Amino acid sequence: MKPGFEDFMSIEIKKEIAERYFGFRKMIEEDNLDLVEKMKCQIAILEKRISFELIRIYILLQDDNLIQEFMKLTGWEDKLFYEPYITESETIRKKVFRGIRIRGLTRGGRFKNLVFDAYDRLTVHVEHYRANLEEIETSRETINEEIKLFYRKNDIGNIMGFLRSIESSCSSENTMGIRPDAGAADTFEDKMRIAGPPPIDPELVDIPPLPTLPNIRKDLKKLVDKAFKLHRGKILTGLAQ
Repeated sequence: MKPGFEDFMSIEIKKEIAERYFGFRKMIEEDNLDLVEKMKCQIAILEKRISFELIRIYILLQDDNLIQEFMKLTGWEDKLFYEPYITESETIRKKVFRGIRIRGLTRGGRFKNLVFDAYDRLTVHVEHYRANLEEIETSRETINEEIKLFYRKNDIGNIMGFLRSIESSCSSENTMGIRPDAGAADTFEDKMRIAGPPPIDPELVDIPPLPTLPNIRKDLKKLVDKAFKLHRGKILTGLAQ
């Protein structure tokens, strides 16, 4: 018995719905991949920029009490990327200060500028990091909402029925007419489900904003003077001029 017009239209409608599904799924997969790349970039900002500036400041201040005072100035509760040994490690010191320009006429002036410049760069990196993290969180919410909207506007029963019929047809050809069992059907539906966005990488910690340098310059200068008086800027010795 030849298929009638209604059967033909039903197949065409289901095909159109399936094509819409695959097009949407491809778009979501691309958005998810883009999100993963953005998170990788964020981790790089955290590990190569924010951490390096903080470690430079820790090394310059040296003393744990002064580092604690610095944290109070920033308003941060936690000392990110801090370990006691980093202030004494020559290897770490050379690594984080490699390529850093030292400016100033006097030893004290050069020391102050090192701290101020590191803090100024740190505020820029933190602002950039926070903005990007907010964008990532917004993108995740948008992807989730797009998936929910797609499912509300499209008959997923028709989509899955059409796709299952294709799968059954392919299975029949490859298995001499043996139909897949219920477990295989469930696996197929799981496989065809549109995956939501990946979770925020646990390495991407929430970082509070920092006060700008002009707002803490006076207090930071007092802290720098204490540090310089404590160890006479010995950190300057051996650094590239």
